[in-house]
Amino acid sequence: MRKRGTPPEKEDYAWVLDYLPYGSTTDKRPAYQKKPLVQAVGDKHFVLMELVPKEGANPQIQSRVYIGDGDRDEIDHVKHRIHYQELSHGAQLEVPHVLEECVRHQEEKFVKFFNEAHPITTRLHMLELLPGIGKKLMWAIIDERKKGEFKSLKDLHDRVGGVHTPEKVIVNRILEELKDDNIKYRLFTVPMHRPKND
Repeated sequence: MRKRGTPPEKEDYAWVLDYLPYGSTTDKRPAYQKKPLVQAVGDKHFVLMELVPKEGANPQIQSRVYIGDGDRDEIDHVKHRIHYQELSHGAQLEVPHVLEECVRHQEEKFVKFFNEAHPITTRLHMLELLPGIGKKLMWAIIDERKKGEFKSLKDLHDRVGGVHTPEKVIVNRILEELKDDNIKYRLFTVPMHRPKND
């Protein structure tokens, strides 16, 4: 779990949520002055951001693009982080699908979370922060993992009856964290520092 005040780690890859050929809808300049923009979510820490594509590039929605150091095929540079509320309507519709793809793409990381989740306070466990997981399910997961670590999200689903789609449970938690800048506990995301009127 992330401590408040820790610097966000850099993203090397991002998933495209929307391609805006005429830039941001909040940009009031005439169309000929506006440059194309890509709205995307980071692969590792789920940072929401706007990217400037290279001239002539047209990144496809739901594609994974390289944004790290060195040569990039489609992205010129990262413009800045954005709030969930600044995503286009199309991007907001894509977020759950793209996050699910992200979770599948790095399943090991989330299986490890279920294997290593621990109490945050004497009354609250990390697992209870996941939507739909109360005390009963939390204990079922803890009791089951004592018998042996979960090997995959399917293994978790097969061994703990109440966790029907672990991917969706994780996605719903990530969404909660992305939508609420002031959420108290962050399991998977980094806090937003950029002021809204930036």
